[in-house]
Amino acid sequence: MGDLNSRAIGVFDSGIGGLTVVRALMERLPFENIVYFGDTARVPYGIKSVETINRYALQITKFLIKKEVKLLIVACNTMAAVAFEAIKGVSPVPVLEVIGAGAAAAAARTKNKTIGVIGTPATVNSNAYARAIHRIDREVRVFSRACPLFVPLVEEGWLDHAATRLAALEYLRPVLAEGIDTLVLGCTHYPLLRPLIADIVGASVSLIDSAEAMAEIAAGLIVREKLGNPSETPPAYHFFVSDVPYRFQTIGESFLGRSLPHVEMVKL
Repeated sequence: MGDLNSRAIGVFDSGIGGLTVVRALMERLPFENIVYFGDTARVPYGIKSVETINRYALQITKFLIKKEVKLLIVACNTMAAVAFEAIKGVSPVPVLEVIGAGAAAAAARTKNKTIGVIGTPATVNSNAYARAIHRIDREVRVFSRACPLFVPLVEEGWLDHAATRLAALEYLRPVLAEGIDTLVLGCTHYPLLRPLIADIVGASVSLIDSAEAMAEIAAGLIVREKLGNPSETPPAYHFFVSDVPYRFQTIGESFLGRSLPHVEMVKL
């Protein structure tokens, strides 16, 4: 693999949602090689037990470490919420995760110290966002809401569908009633619903996309640790999945915002 700097950034997710993080990394760090793993055979993680999520997360971590990555990014909010310590425990390279990134961005943005968080049931039940925000600022009030229908609606491609709008209105109404001025999109699928959510919450609520926040933090770490890839040739992107589900290519391309190159299927 050559020296440390030319090694890839490893990104992993429970499915294809993490491609929103890859997209943000490609834009922010255009010379970095990236290896992505999406556990498409076992998605969704958001409704699984903590033990199962931990077991899967460790299998994926070991797979990416074998690929000699220089940095690991846990793109899946659910895995970050429940398995981050376990992942860090087995990784010889730095590990970043989306929850810390999103929490820091939200805490910096809020003016009235009232933040809403939307995510999967596992992410919301773990209370990880509230804990991460409170580590930064004890005084912030955090209102979380699980939105279990959003992931299947996004994967169906219903980004601006009447059914999605109805679900979003239902989910967001109680959070908006708390007077939030900042809303964290606490799942990698949700940036695709950003226009619809922005329309519902209105201009007075800032939306925090943890994929963008993650890319900023990764860029900062790479500069600090002098891990940047010195080569200015086009980077290599490798995509691995545990299953190639129906319509994978179409959905993947809408997440990545460009054509999805060769995807390899692996058994963990």
